[in-house]
Amino acid sequence: MATRFPVPYALQSRDFALYCSARFISALAVQMLNVAVGWWVYALTHDPFALGLVGLAVFLPAIGLALATGHAADRFDRLLILRICYAIATLAAAGLLFYAGSGARQVGPIYALLLLFGVARAFANPAGQAIVPNLVPPAHLGSAIAWNALAWQTATIVGPALGGILYLFGATVVFAAVTLSFAITFGLLAAIRYQAIAVEHEPTDWNQLLAGIRFIWSKPVVFGAISLDLFAVLLGGATALLPVYAHDILHVGPEGLGLLRSMPAAGAVLMASWLAWRPLRRHIGRRMFQSVIVFGLMTIGFGLSEHLALSLACLFVLGAVDMVSVFIRQTLVQIETPDVMRGRVSAINTVFIGASNELGEFESGALAALIGTVPTVVVGGIGTWIIAALWLRWFPALRDRDRLGN
Repeated sequence: MATRFPVPYALQSRDFALYCSARFISALAVQMLNVAVGWWVYALTHDPFALGLVGLAVFLPAIGLALATGHAADRFDRLLILRICYAIATLAAAGLLFYAGSGARQVGPIYALLLLFGVARAFANPAGQAIVPNLVPPAHLGSAIAWNALAWQTATIVGPALGGILYLFGATVVFAAVTLSFAITFGLLAAIRYQAIAVEHEPTDWNQLLAGIRFIWSKPVVFGAISLDLFAVLLGGATALLPVYAHDILHVGPEGLGLLRSMPAAGAVLMASWLAWRPLRRHIGRRMFQSVIVFGLMTIGFGLSEHLALSLACLFVLGAVDMVSVFIRQTLVQIETPDVMRGRVSAINTVFIGASNELGEFESGALAALIGTVPTVVVGGIGTWIIAALWLRWFPALRDRDRLGN
């Protein structure tokens, strides 16, 4: 799949331009939500385990409903699914806005609203990934994937910093902005007028539900790539503990937390831009393992840092090398997945991504409550190295993969 893309193309396709805009605004809302909820929950509890529960509440629906969400994206109108999901996300954000304005201090209702948001997100992710090839001609699919990724990564730079700044004026201001952003996303999706692709509806049974899992299992290179990314980020991820670092170690406010959250995305955008114009052509497997090793090193460096500049630098490099593995994984999945199975495979891929992020946040928060914040991050970085060593041995096909294409 071509990674070099014509920049003007996103403006030439009305439906894709609307979708890309919706992708950016919804991602902006998600990042503001993450910053606001993390700071709010930690301010209420001062408990890192409570931060872990935030990630768990968002992730549980993705893994619990993975088979159903993927099958739905392959069986029903993907655009309709997205519209329903963002209507629900708007309601969940409005609920957080109302609860923050009430002045209540119990965290239970926060988790309940995050769980509702997690359900909407669980259905939206595979539908959103699978719909991109339906919005553009096959010749422009590479361009569309690149624009889609850059829209998300750009939002992950702007969103955390914006969320941190808005939080200075109160949690209600942030949640009002999040609610408005999800409502705008819904409006943009409602304006799309693409022709849904007709599919043959086979009877729903376990064979159909498990098809995505069997497909990934049958592709050792794909399975090795997404599982390596899962376990490396699961152990090495420190994003759940950023509020602790900002508050207790680096002694910065919510605006500093937003800056910390923005750094991995800034590194990812720079690397994505580089890969768009200078794509990886050879030694794909070797580059993926090298990126995981550097990811672990930067995790350890961040964990030990007590200086804001050094912490930001480590997070920046961490995001850049993580983008290399993301690029390889996403390209391999797109190349080797037929359209009729894209929803189910995307759902499983979403579970792997979610496990390496939201479930990783739960793991980090739970472990930090037991052994402390700094030891948790350092041990996670060392664990990433161990995973890389094991995968080098267990997945020789990935290790020796030379090119992305066949």
